[in-house]
Amino acid sequence: MTGEIVPDTKNWTWVLERPCPDCRYDGPAFDVALSGTALRDLGARWQQVLLRADVSVRPRPDKWSPLEYSCHVRDVFLLFDQRLALILAEDEPNFENWDQDRTAIEDDYASQVATQVSAEIDVAAQALADRFDSVLPEQWSRRGFRSDGSAFTVETLSKYLMHDPVHHLWDVAAETPRFDEEIG
Repeated sequence: MTGEIVPDTKNWTWVLERPCPDCRYDGPAFDVALSGTALRDLGARWQQVLLRADVSVRPRPDKWSPLEYSCHVRDVFLLFDQRLALILAEDEPNFENWDQDRTAIEDDYASQVATQVSAEIDVAAQALADRFDSVLPEQWSRRGFRSDGSAFTVETLSKYLMHDPVHHLWDVAAETPRFDEEIG
């Protein structure tokens, strides 16, 4: 694939304060008790995206293909599983910076195999869902810090995380879930 993808440098933490006007994800309203269920649902939705005939086609040279977005979502699930494990194991840990655009290039998202990515999304979504399911009531307030200093509790980490796979479903024009209506 050729084309220049413009790196995303936005600070998306605002989704903790108000709904996303694009994908309609409502972070403030998301019930974190549904984190595991929502992640399993999102994993299944992304597996459906990977069945599309146009999975490796970029709609524009400057926009990722559904395959590339799927690879990103898989890596988000893996990263947030690591961050959640860290927050649960350590007192106020710092998260290493993750350059998602560099990862996409270095791991050559565009050349990955959709069936393999589908299997990896399933494993990553299930593992992260299981970890969220294991969170005890008193652990939802544990904190960790992103490299830019943004503080997250387990609760806000969940709310922040959910926006990414939902928003990218919107990016690939797939049906986006309404957790208040579809899950729970």
